[in-house]
Amino acid sequence: MIVRIMGEGQVVLADSHLAELNKLDDELLAEMESGDGPGFRATLQALLAAVREFGTPVPDDSLEPSELILPSPDATLEEVRDMLRDEGLIPG
Repeated sequence: MIVRIMGEGQVVLADSHLAELNKLDDELLAEMESGDGPGFRATLQALLAAVREFGTPVPDDSLEPSELILPSPDATLEEVRDMLRDEGLIPG
């Protein structure tokens, strides 16, 4: 799966990591619903760090269609809320 982090670029991410990322996504969704700004910020950073850790960067000169788009590290709670699907940022 190709994942884009807005403002950073793309990574190839194995489907085997989706379960772990979904746990962080669920936590992020709960923090957004409760209005927990500091928790939201920390979990967003943890989610993006996990994607960077597990993913393999796509070369800068290659532009592939992204199957998943994640917010930038400095995105606000409101900006992320606008990006959400029914299942959160990460499907599954």
